Amino acid sequence: MYCTRAALPSMIEAGWGRVVTIVSDAGRYGTAKVAPYAAAKAGAAGFCRSIAREMGRHAITVNCVSLSTIETPTTARPAAGTAEEEEARRARLRPYVIRRRGTPEDVAGLVAFLSSSHASWITGQTYAVNGGFTFSL
Repeated sequence: MYCTRAALPSMIEAGWGRVVTIVSDAGRYGTAKVAPYAAAKAGAAGFCRSIAREMGRHAITVNCVSLSTIETPTTARPAAGTAEEEEARRARLRPYVIRRRGTPEDVAGLVAFLSSSHASWITGQTYAVNGGFTFSL
């Protein structure tokens, strides 16, 4: 967000802009053993809502995309070998209504939309992209 904050003056000068910040579901619902991380992500979302209020008059929208676990080379696990490993994998996916981890492609469409002129009247929102891990009103 620091780079984005620095970019705001040029967006103001241009008369429009889009800010999309990636946050985490940990900041929306809390996660055991990662309280500082969850607090930082919740803070980032709050910061974005405040900036959205400040920047709306300049036609700059500011939104967040909140992610759960996304399959990347870092999070990829080898194919399950033993029955215990397979059960552990299934257990990790149980909280997801859609029984898989997300992919970068699952996120890209929403980010592209929020970055486009089609989202010119959407600001200050946090969108969960999490396979149904959490629901919100």
